[in-house]
Amino acid sequence: MLCHTTSVEVQADKSVKDDRMRMTLSARSTLPVDGTAGTLAGRIWRPDLAGPSVVAVRGDGVFDVSATFPTMRDLCETANPAAALAAVPGERIGAFEDILANTAPESRDPARPWLLPPVDLQAVKAAGVTFAVSMLERVIEERARGNPAAAAEIRKEVTRLVGDDLSRLRPGSPEAMALKEVLIAQGVWSQYLEVGIGPDAEIFTKAQVLSSVGTGMDAGLHPISQWNNPEPEIVLIVTSAGAIVGATLGNDVNLRDVEGRSALLLSKAKDNNASSSIGPLVRLFDATFSLDDVRSTEVTLRVEGEDGFVLDGASNVAKISRDPADLVKQMIGRHHQYPDGAVLFLGTMFAPTKDRGGAGKGFTHRLGDIVTIAAPKLGSLVNRMAHSDTAPEWTFGVSHLMRNLSRRGLL
Repeated sequence: MLCHTTSVEVQADKSVKDDRMRMTLSARSTLPVDGTAGTLAGRIWRPDLAGPSVVAVRGDGVFDVSATFPTMRDLCETANPAAALAAVPGERIGAFEDILANTAPESRDPARPWLLPPVDLQAVKAAGVTFAVSMLERVIEERARGNPAAAAEIRKEVTRLVGDDLSRLRPGSPEAMALKEVLIAQGVWSQYLEVGIGPDAEIFTKAQVLSSVGTGMDAGLHPISQWNNPEPEIVLIVTSAGAIVGATLGNDVNLRDVEGRSALLLSKAKDNNASSSIGPLVRLFDATFSLDDVRSTEVTLRVEGEDGFVLDGASNVAKISRDPADLVKQMIGRHHQYPDGAVLFLGTMFAPTKDRGGAGKGFTHRLGDIVTIAAPKLGSLVNRMAHSDTAPEWTFGVSHLMRNLSRRGLL
C-alpha cells in the first residue's frame, strides 16, 4: 500500500519527474461499463483520519462504511457481502470522479482523499501457467535461460513439437498424461508443462499483505531485469471458508529473464516493491455479476510508451485450462487455511512477443510505460512502470493499520 504515507512524503512524491507520461484516470473508463449498477467496494485514504477506510461506490458518491466494516476483510467475511454493503448507508465522502482525480501522486492534494488498492488483510496469491499460450512461453523462457534473443528460435521449435493449442486438453486427464509421456520421450518435458497440464496447479504467494498498489500508482520492475512484461489478470476475492464473493483486476508484473534463469527465483521475479497491482474496485457478486461472468470475461491490455510504442492484447478467461473454482480449491481447504481470506490472480494467456526496439528483440517494458488493464464489468486498472527501488516505498503494514483503526475506535 505504497500511498500510505505522511503528508510530507506525499508532497515529496509530487516533485518527481513532472515530464513523465501522465496516467489518464477518468470515472467513465475506471468504472464498469454499467457504471455503479453493481455492488462496488473499495478503499480510500482519508488524510483527516490519517488512515484507510472501506467505501461503497454508488451513483450518488463514495460512502465510508468503515464504522460497520473496518476492513475489506470484514466486509467479505459476512454471509452475503453485496447485501451487507447495500444495507449500510455510510458517510458520504465525495464524488468518485473527484477522489479518482486526486489519486495519481503527481497531481495529488495530500489534504484530500484518494483511492487505494481495494484489498487489505487478504493473502495475495496467484495461479501460474493456467493458459496454454502462457504455458508455452514459460517453457520458452526456461529453455532460453533468460535470454530474449534466443526466444524466437526456441519458440518455433517448441511450437513444432508441442503445437500452439493445448486449450482443449484438461489438466491431469489421461490424455494429458499420455502427452506428457510423448514429450518426455522427445526431450522437451518441462516443469512448466507439469503444472500446465498435470494434476496440480501452480499456486504461489504474489505479494505480502497490504503491499499491493492500486490504480493511478507506479508499478515496480526490479532494476536487474532486462526482459519483463505485464500480466493482465482477473483477481478473485475468496473468503476464509473458500467462497468466491467478488472479483477485480490485477497486474502480476513478471520478470521473464529472472524466472527464466531458474524457477527457484520465482519470488525474486514476482515479489518486489510495487510489483503487485490490484484494482480499481472490488465488484461483489450479486444479481448483476457472478462467477459465470468471470468465466466469460475478456481482459484487455494496452501498453503505451514514451517512445511512441503501443501494444494491444486481449485474454479471455473462457480459454483458461483450469476452472477458476478449481484453482480456488487448490489454494484453500483442509490442506491450507487463510483466516482473513485471500485474493487469487487467475493467470493470463497474454505473453507479449511484439518486437520493441528492433527485429527479434521481443517485448520488454521501458520506464514510464503506461499500462491499462480493463474488463467490461470490472472497469480499468492503470499504472505507470518504474523501477521497484524508485517507486514509493511500502511503509504502511498490518501493525500500522491495527493501530490506526484502534485510535479511531473501530476495533
